[in-house]
Amino acid sequence: MRTPRYGARIRKLHDAAIKAKTSRYECPKCGKLKMVHKSFSIWACKSCESIFTGGAYTFSTEAGNLAKRLIQSYAKL
Repeated sequence: MRTPRYGARIRKLHDAAIKAKTSRYECPKCGKLKMVHKSFSIWACKSCESIFTGGAYTFSTEAGNLAKRLIQSYAKL
């Protein structure tokens, strides 16, 4: 497995990214903590077998959350 070298900051960022990638997230469809990382930006629920797109290392990104809020606010108008 590749690991970063030469610097504490890089090692901390790498550890945080790997931890976020391997942790489980809540499925938007069934609500269970079964979302796992399958491939680059592809996440799958082990319970309901739904497939979603998201971020490379986390299921939801800051840009995705912002876009979701904007869409919801424009839908209310």
